[in-house]
Amino acid sequence: MAAGGSKTPARMEALAVLPLFFRLKGRPVLVAGASEAAAWKTELLAAAGADVTVYLGGGPACDELLALEAGGRISVRAGGWQAADWREAGLALADCDGEDEAEAFAARAKAEGVPCNVIDKPAHCSFQFGAIVNRSPVVVGISTDGAAPILGQAIRRRIETLLPKALAEWAGLAASLRDLVGARLKPGGPRRAFWEHFADLSFAGQSGPDEGAAERILATAETIAKTPRTGSVTLVGAGPGDPELLTLKAMRALQSADVILFDDLVSPEILELARREARRMLVGKRGGRTSCRQEDINRMMLDLARAGRRVVRLKSGDPSIFGRSGEEIAALKEAGIPVSVIPGITAASALAAGTNTSLTHRDCAQSVRFVTGHSKKGALPDDVDWRAIADPKTTTMFYMGGRTANEISNRLMAEGLAPETPILIASNISRPEEKRWHGTLASLGSGMAEIGYDNPVLFGVGRVFAKADAATERQAFQPGYLKETQALPATAW
Repeated sequence: MAAGGSKTPARMEALAVLPLFFRLKGRPVLVAGASEAAAWKTELLAAAGADVTVYLGGGPACDELLALEAGGRISVRAGGWQAADWREAGLALADCDGEDEAEAFAARAKAEGVPCNVIDKPAHCSFQFGAIVNRSPVVVGISTDGAAPILGQAIRRRIETLLPKALAEWAGLAASLRDLVGARLKPGGPRRAFWEHFADLSFAGQSGPDEGAAERILATAETIAKTPRTGSVTLVGAGPGDPELLTLKAMRALQSADVILFDDLVSPEILELARREARRMLVGKRGGRTSCRQEDINRMMLDLARAGRRVVRLKSGDPSIFGRSGEEIAALKEAGIPVSVIPGITAASALAAGTNTSLTHRDCAQSVRFVTGHSKKGALPDDVDWRAIADPKTTTMFYMGGRTANEISNRLMAEGLAPETPILIASNISRPEEKRWHGTLASLGSGMAEIGYDNPVLFGVGRVFAKADAATERQAFQPGYLKETQALPATAW
């Protein structure tokens, strides 16, 4: 108890259940029941190496149990579990029809000192099965304490996407190297440096270690341990905002980062997916607002990487599309800092998907252009080929053009693009607060006034946007994805 009677903060918050991993290889396990549910649990037990005996009771075995028996993985016995030999059982499991049978089975297991599970009757269970991600010897167990099994399955699917299948092979290699590494390297820093390098190799791609990997890795163990850790920078595209649109490779980079330098437009939901221990630093860059200078951002990346940190430069959208990645890559390469790029979904692609629009629909457009709406000085770019952009067979997506929308509209019409050309304006693309406005090129300025200038805006110009109807534009990636939509009056087309 701390001074003043206040409690010292707990190192671990309360747990609904304690996650444990039970070794069953070669141990007898008793199963009662002939159902498909019992068969599924039996298959899990057999996969863990248990010596499973199934007591059918009064019913016939289901096809799944018969298949397991035919494969030599389990033994099946007629009759009830009362006749079973409980003395050596490591676990007991049952699928009981009624409450009385479930209570009797649980009581017998308790009397014999055997942990038991009665399927779908948590009151009679001393342990529970959770959802499993299997990359054995890496095994991830997920429990909702029986409250929401479907949620557990959804969490399992999410984790499945993050762990490459080849991780099982890398984990097996780690087990084979453990004693050798322990003999060669001292505890603490040297071993940690080696295993961090090994972990990076494990997640570097989708393939497992090749035949000579063990020898090569061991040959460099002492060198890796003695060499100062080299920092690196990864430019990661965060996409337009919806965390569901983040790529798996981007997710892995966020999970392994030491420091994350993120833009002002990166959504909090995406930052929540990052490694908890990672230091997060806002280096916001917003048009018309106080922003970090690019030179300062470059210096921060260099300083952190030189200090041995794994730096993620997290950018909204795609780093290579109006993300100033070229300047950052050049600065890092000149300093000899390893740099890589993970692409993200750019706002134009997200908007097209959200409205079910093909930007290159063969009836409307033979090309698509991404064009910046302002120059370094904040005005309309003067080095853009406006005559080419005014091609009616082209779809043009204007980034950062909210404050120059009137000038863009006038310039395109001056170059011959029809005033009735369809346009679509959107702000906060892919986020719950997304807003859209349909109209024509001649009304672009008034549309921008309705959308507003406070949030990131993208607008598209081209005949493909006449294809979106009111029903389609309200569709989204997930329910509740869109909150506001401005529909174009029917006479506008």
